[in-house]
Amino acid sequence: MLSINSNRINARIAVVSLAAASAGLSMVVMSLGKLLLFIVVLLVVLRNKRQPKGPASWQTLWTPKIILVILAAFAGSLLWTTGPFDHSMEALGKYGKFLVIPAMLILIRTRQEATLVLIIFLGFQVFLLLSSWLLYFHVPVVWATGKHAKELFAVFSTYLDQSIMSAILAALFWHLKSLAPNRLLFYGAITVSLLALGSVFLVFVGRTGQLVGLTMIALAVFWALPRRYRLASVAIPPLIALLAFSFEAVPQRFLTAGSEVSSYMDKPAATTSTGVRLYFWKTSLEAMAQKPLAGSGVGSWTTQYNRIEALKNTDFEPFKVASNPHQEFLLWGVQLGVGGILLLFAFMGAVMKDLRNMDAPIARAGQSVLAALVVACLFNSSLYDANIGSFFCLTLGVLLAWGGHRRHMTKG
Repeated sequence: MLSINSNRINARIAVVSLAAASAGLSMVVMSLGKLLLFIVVLLVVLRNKRQPKGPASWQTLWTPKIILVILAAFAGSLLWTTGPFDHSMEALGKYGKFLVIPAMLILIRTRQEATLVLIIFLGFQVFLLLSSWLLYFHVPVVWATGKHAKELFAVFSTYLDQSIMSAILAALFWHLKSLAPNRLLFYGAITVSLLALGSVFLVFVGRTGQLVGLTMIALAVFWALPRRYRLASVAIPPLIALLAFSFEAVPQRFLTAGSEVSSYMDKPAATTSTGVRLYFWKTSLEAMAQKPLAGSGVGSWTTQYNRIEALKNTDFEPFKVASNPHQEFLLWGVQLGVGGILLLFAFMGAVMKDLRNMDAPIARAGQSVLAALVVACLFNSSLYDANIGSFFCLTLGVLLAWGGHRRHMTKG
C-alpha cells in the first residue's frame, strides 16, 4: 500500500526525490538532479566504506552488476576507438546515466523512503501530463519551455519523448492502481491512465509513442486475461491497432511512414524521416560487418558513418558533430561489436529477472517500462539520448528501489 509513516526527510532522500521529480523536465533540471545524485551517492559510499554492510536490497539485484560491466566495456573501448576524443568522451558521459539506477538503489534505504520517492516521481509526471493537455486546449502554460510547445504540446522536451513518457505513465498508473490506499485514489489512478493514453493518440503525433502505447495496452490486456485464455492474446495487438486507426492522426502518420519506406526502396536516400533511419541502419550494418568483434569503440559512430559514405560519394559532406543511427541496438553494435548488442540484451534481461522476483503490481509496471524501452530502442537511440534516456533510467531506478524494498519487507 502506498503510504508514508515517517515525517523525517534528510538531505539524502531529498536529493533522490529531486532526481525523481526531474524526469521529463528541462535538461537543466534533470542534469542538476543527476549531478547532485552522483555527488551524494559518492559521499555515502566513501563514508560507509569501512562500515558493516546492511541487508540493502540492491546487493541481491542483477541490474547494478550488469551496469558496471557495460560502463567498463564502453570505458575500455577508449583504447581502440576511431572516434575523436571529444565524441568518445561525450558518448561515454551519455552512458553514465546508467549509474542513476544503482545510485537510487543505494540511497533509498527503507520502504517508506522508496514510497515517498515513487509518489513524488508519479506526481511530477501527472504535472507534465496535465500541462500537455492544457497546451492542447490552448491554455497558456508559462513554464512550458519546449521548442514547439504551442504547436506540438510537449512541455519541456520533444513530442517524441513526451509521447513515450505518456504511454509509460498510462501503464504505471494502471498497474499500480491496486496499491492505492482508498477507492478515490484507485479511480484517480484509472483516470490518469486514460488521460495519459488519450494524450498519446490525440495530443502527440509521435509514431514511436503510439507504438509504445499499443504495446502498453496489449500487455495490460494480456495480464488481465485468465491464464487459460492468454494464448488468444496474440490477436490483441491487431485489434488494438485497428481501434487506434480510428483516430485521425494515427493512420495519417503511419501511412506517411509506409510511403517513405516505398520511396526509399525505389531510391535509397536519406531524404525523409523514415528514409534517414533506413539509410543510417544500412550504413551501421556495414560498419558492424567490418569490425564485428570489438567494434569501433565508444563515440565512433559518426566517424564510421562519415568514412563509409565518403567512399561511396566524393561530394558527401561529413557530420561535424556526434550523432547516432536512431537505433540503440545498432549503435551499440557499431561501438562494441556483436558483444555490445549482447550487453544491451543482458541489461534488459537483468532488469527482467529482478522485476520477476517482485510483487505483481510493481513487476508488471516495470516490465511495461522495459517493453517500452525495447520498442523505443528499435526506432531511436533512446538510451543514448540525454532526455528520454534519463527518463528511462530514473523510472527503472525508482521502480526497482520500491519493488526491492517491498520484497525485502515481505520476506522479512
